[in-house]
Amino acid sequence: MSEARLAATALIERYYHAFNSGDREAFLALLAEDVVHDINQGGSEHGRPAFRAFLQRMDRCYREQVRDLVVMAGEDGARGAAEFFIEGAYLATDDGLPPATGQTYRLRVGAFFEIEDGLVARVTNYYNLQDWLAQVAG
Repeated sequence: MSEARLAATALIERYYHAFNSGDREAFLALLAEDVVHDINQGGSEHGRPAFRAFLQRMDRCYREQVRDLVVMAGEDGARGAAEFFIEGAYLATDDGLPPATGQTYRLRVGAFFEIEDGLVARVTNYYNLQDWLAQVAG
């Protein structure tokens, strides 16, 4: 395995470790200043400040942990992917979504990364929103 591939997989693993630990500053430090965040079934946000705001909303509305993480990367280390389960609780009603009452959920998630200069330059997340809606419906 190339050093570039190893570095990319290690970066993605650190990304999810920081996510799980709740250390948002360590998490944000892994992102390029002009990071592009493609939100599941939504738009794209640009820049670390936008990602910080996204995390603040997520932390207010959800408590989540990544489980069963599998990370892959290309030989040149420029792109990577992760598949995992997100286990969470829906704590506070998020805009445009059903009321939150502490419902729990477990979803399969895919994430795709572009890596530049040892930082996450783009992350695209995908999960089945209809599955999540069914899980929190009751």
